[in-house]
Amino acid sequence: MESSSKLPRAIILFPVFIPAVVVTLLLVIGTISNPELAGELFSDTLAFITRSFGWFYMLAVAFFLVFIVGIALTKWGNIKLGPDHAEPQYSFPAWFAMLFSAGYGIALLFFGVAEPVLHYSTPPVGAPETVDAAKQAMQIAFFHWGFHIWAIYGLTGLALAYFSFRHGLPLSMRSALYPIIGERIHGPIGHVVDIFAILGTLFGIATTLGLSVTQINAGLNYLWPQIPVSTTVQIISIVVITALATCSVVAGMDKGIKNLSLLNMALAITLMLFVFAVGPTIFILETFLQNTGSYLNNIIERTFNLQAYTRSDWIGNWTLFIFGWTIAWSPFVGLFIAKISRGRTIRQFVFGVMFVPTIFTFLWFSIFGDTALHLIMVEGYTELIGEVQSDHAIALFKLFEHLPLSSITSFVAVVLIATFFVTSADSGALVIDSLAAGGVAQTPVWQRVFWATTAGFVAIALLVAGGLSALQTMAITSALPFAVVMIVAALGMWRALVIEGHHEVSLQTHMHGSRLASNAGPGLWKKRLAGLVNFPSREEAENFIATSVIKGMRRVQRALAEQGWPAEVHSDEHNARVYLEVIKDDQVDFVYEVRLVGYAMPSFVLTEDPDTNEQYYRAEVFLRRGGQHYDVYGYDQQDIISDILDQFEKYLNFLHISPGSLPWKMEEHDEMLSSEPEAPRPDA
Repeated sequence: MESSSKLPRAIILFPVFIPAVVVTLLLVIGTISNPELAGELFSDTLAFITRSFGWFYMLAVAFFLVFIVGIALTKWGNIKLGPDHAEPQYSFPAWFAMLFSAGYGIALLFFGVAEPVLHYSTPPVGAPETVDAAKQAMQIAFFHWGFHIWAIYGLTGLALAYFSFRHGLPLSMRSALYPIIGERIHGPIGHVVDIFAILGTLFGIATTLGLSVTQINAGLNYLWPQIPVSTTVQIISIVVITALATCSVVAGMDKGIKNLSLLNMALAITLMLFVFAVGPTIFILETFLQNTGSYLNNIIERTFNLQAYTRSDWIGNWTLFIFGWTIAWSPFVGLFIAKISRGRTIRQFVFGVMFVPTIFTFLWFSIFGDTALHLIMVEGYTELIGEVQSDHAIALFKLFEHLPLSSITSFVAVVLIATFFVTSADSGALVIDSLAAGGVAQTPVWQRVFWATTAGFVAIALLVAGGLSALQTMAITSALPFAVVMIVAALGMWRALVIEGHHEVSLQTHMHGSRLASNAGPGLWKKRLAGLVNFPSREEAENFIATSVIKGMRRVQRALAEQGWPAEVHSDEHNARVYLEVIKDDQVDFVYEVRLVGYAMPSFVLTEDPDTNEQYYRAEVFLRRGGQHYDVYGYDQQDIISDILDQFEKYLNFLHISPGSLPWKMEEHDEMLSSEPEAPRPDA
């Protein structure tokens, strides 16, 4: 065993890591070896999925939006993503900057001007280059980048944060399925879910990198015409910026990603305010209000519009591509948002993640998109249409040509695209590495570097194979299986929240008898006091679990066997947990588990270095339904046995009063009979 102060050893979950690497390697080799065949295959796949599964994507995204908003509006919205005492780790500006930079900062720079102009020139319905076409163009842009996008990100992030911080499960996609499949999340089903999440994230990053470098290339060509627009320049850009992303990954979350994200937001807001000030300001304000109203008025119709009566490639090239890209991107963005959202309530999370970025997005499209439309419709700059149609990536820089200080703003835009690129790549690498390690937060630097580099290679391979078409195909294809996982995760979270509601009711009617009794004897208050002010290291907590806890469990196991009750004690070293399982035919099994859980050292604990990232560890109790939020570290064997028997007594009482109940009803009722002896100590 190693202490928490040492560098972490290599942590790889091979049933997840190896298949993900093999599939990625085969894709890269196959694509580079025969780019033309790969391009044809990508094109055929895109057409098939658009034709056969377009309805599923649209229905799934509508479900995600209704579900996450509904959860936030119920009484469950008050539940914290973590223990009840937990406070947010990051300030709201820093939190918003990080989730926005990781989410789709690059997409706004790429599509902010291009999409409104393209929809204006070739609308899906009606005559092009008219006032109605302009209104429709902005409504579509708002729809593509509004609530639906952040509902996808938010649902994934909410499920991950809830099950990880509230119930102590690994910060991994598999944890969202715990209420559905239970302990099998640690087996093949859980491995498959995380493999899909890794592949989706890789292809989502590749799509983002592909779009970024084409725009960077266009900006460099605009600033320095001697630099050509070519695949070679774009590949070099990927290599250079992937190297920068690797440096950020090495620096870590707080020093690298957080600071870069704040820089991104500062540059983006500066650029946006500049265009707002020098552009048609009153026109922007008027269209912002009008387009927001039109978006809200038509949101239901557009949500279910598949152009069923007018078949065309438009729906696949735009709506399905953007939604598919977002779903593929959601394991990364969702897990990243979850990492930075501990301590917020569900309601704060949902409204913070959905409404603030959406309002910012509407402002961005109004400022950049409506400025471009004003240039075309009012000032007669119709050449912009042809320039954007020939090269989407040049749109932003062509807009700057007609504004003051065009060279400076174009240079700032190139820098901003590059920094957005870096934050997406480095935070994506952190997330993929965590998934491949089974949800472990701290991993060796070389593992993070490996995934950052791999993402760059995938982006290069897809760029060589077919550019934007290949990127679109991989985004939509990888999103298909993961959309199913997200639906199952939503159902699992709903079930867990129902159970938690019963748990809250039970807390009002059950006393913490066992905990109070264990500290009521003469002299035992001193032991209790020592436990309150002691913050054990990882090694101390692991030793405690491996000695007192497991010995107490085995004594209970032997006693149960003498009474004819089959019981087993299991040790899971990878997840640092031991558990006693009582197997009862045709009934829900009793599970009493003690798991190692790490926390940031509380701010009131005196240390030599106030900025240290030192952690302390708790031996927390978990039952079949999830974490109980109390620590048994420091208990002697008799205390452990007493706590096991207290929980087992509730289990037996449940079996007595609810014979013949269906298994899912048993788990739900079991929650109603539980008590929570003690809340965890507050952490920083």
